[in-house]
Amino acid sequence: MNTRQLRKHAAWITTPLMFVALVFAWDAYVVGFKVSPLILPSPAQVWTALLRIVQDPRTLDHAWTTLYETLAGFAIAIVIGVVLGALLGKVAWLERTLNPFIVALQVMPKVALVPLFIVWFGFGPSSKVVMAAVLAFFPIMTNTILGIKSVDRGHRELMVSLNAGTWQTLRELELPTALPYLLSGAEIGIVLAVIGAIVGEYLGGSQGLGHMAVATMNAFDVQAMFAVIGLLTLMGFVLYFAVASLRKYITPWHESVLVAKD
Repeated sequence: MNTRQLRKHAAWITTPLMFVALVFAWDAYVVGFKVSPLILPSPAQVWTALLRIVQDPRTLDHAWTTLYETLAGFAIAIVIGVVLGALLGKVAWLERTLNPFIVALQVMPKVALVPLFIVWFGFGPSSKVVMAAVLAFFPIMTNTILGIKSVDRGHRELMVSLNAGTWQTLRELELPTALPYLLSGAEIGIVLAVIGAIVGEYLGGSQGLGHMAVATMNAFDVQAMFAVIGLLTLMGFVLYFAVASLRKYITPWHESVLVAKD
């Protein structure tokens, strides 16, 4: 294996080593400073708690609930974000008109919206789906707008010379050009969708891993709380890398994919 191949595959070695080092540092800190398990449990205690909650069949139900809320909210954000982003990217005056309202919605503290969503949509999964969609929507929409605006002027003029209509130009030129930007927004959006679902479960609900984390906190079961946080982190990692891996299948021609292959 040459130096170039070593650099390409180095992350498969260095990342696990760094994780192991962090676990050892965590354990050394807990043991060395005699930290109370009620404040910071050791990795072994968290692992034991993780095995215990994984064996509980209710944990799978909670995980499926959070996964459903996340994916449903993300799907809604994709549809609305792409449609609205494409529209605003093509109609400049409409973007200038709506942009202050969209930014105001995004900068508004989302935690403050949870009680309102609960009033409107109830304590069930619907309010969490809406929360996930609201958080994931903005990066998808803004990246779609950027992608639509990034189309080369010469390519636009070529489509005009070919007598292509607005819809044909959007389908054949603008959306394919915007795909790498859209996927970048989706990578951020899926992470925010997970956060939205969890925040909704924290503040109102009786299902989901977020609710499970609050329940373990109320029971002063810190080890189990850390274990639930670990499950949430794992779910976020899997969903993020699932979305990120789409890039090489949907846009194999893009520079970001070609560079990664080198």
